[in-house]
Amino acid sequence: MDTIATHEITNLADERRWKAVLARDAGSDGAFVYAVRSTGVFCRPSCPSRRARRDRVEFFPVPEAALQAGYRACKRCRPETATPADPRVDVARRVCRAVEARADAVPTLAELGAEVGVSPHHLQRSFKAVMGISPRQYADAVRLGRVKESLRAGEPVAGALYGAGYGSPSRLYEKAPAQLGMTPASYARGGEGATIAFTIAEQSRISGLDRLLVAATERGVCMVALGDDVAFLEEELRLEFPAAELRRDDGALAAQVDTVLDMVEGTRPHADLPLDVRATAFQWQVWERLQAIPRGETRTYGEIAAELGRPKGARAVGRACATNPVSVVVPCHRAVGGDGKLHGYRWGLSRKQTLLDRERGDG
Repeated sequence: MDTIATHEITNLADERRWKAVLARDAGSDGAFVYAVRSTGVFCRPSCPSRRARRDRVEFFPVPEAALQAGYRACKRCRPETATPADPRVDVARRVCRAVEARADAVPTLAELGAEVGVSPHHLQRSFKAVMGISPRQYADAVRLGRVKESLRAGEPVAGALYGAGYGSPSRLYEKAPAQLGMTPASYARGGEGATIAFTIAEQSRISGLDRLLVAATERGVCMVALGDDVAFLEEELRLEFPAAELRRDDGALAAQVDTVLDMVEGTRPHADLPLDVRATAFQWQVWERLQAIPRGETRTYGEIAAELGRPKGARAVGRACATNPVSVVVPCHRAVGGDGKLHGYRWGLSRKQTLLDRERGDG
């Protein structure tokens, strides 16, 4: 089946699901869940909550897939408790949970079958019919997600790779095209099939911040990073997009660099830059809150979490800041610890302090 035909079938299925959501069809509970990007919540079709706009809704075959994409379950309709209408959905859900329980290994079909209580052949067919991918692909995506989360939290590359069960860095890179891109949080399929241009502004243009990298696809800026030297920044870009074709092109990105530098210098309060980034619904919510913080001011992770209706979500906010791929454009340096002190900036606390000092007119 070609790509166009597959896309059309997917759209048709989603429209049927949308009609079930509009009708609050209880008979569809357990067949799928729908998630709302603007709230970060997913529900069962019969949920009595107010309906969101269609363009803000996406569908998932099982609650575990919505959770993997960064959404949280509705407390009103509790979609994770709905009884699957199709036995294959029940198998898929149990496989998802079994995979996610294994922190550092990809289980075999035989192992999953023994745990779920069905034959490997039946498990494989049921899971792929529901999820559209194999259990192995799902396990690879979960494992890779853990690697990227660890890297964003500041863990050394070797520790992040081996902690997730990769025997060597080459195992990650050779599998990257197949593993990335399963969810909105998957960073644009690792850049698979994309050409990413980048440039690096030297020290003379960004005093106190060393060097600044700006990278972009044909659709928009995909990364803004700070670092000591060119080799470090190029390696950070490669880690972010292991499957992309990277090329340095200083002239093509001059305007984007000027825009970012204007933000650093305070002559441009907001960046009118097209972005090409992927994130979960919660990450987008955090990043939007960061952009709403006035220049020169800060908010604690706890305050941001409370504004998003998650008073106990300070750590989750911290992780969302750590996964921000476009530093400065999304000003994660304006988030501080509950004690008001600087914590956990991917590009170094001294640069975080420098950015805040400039915004306050002290630098």
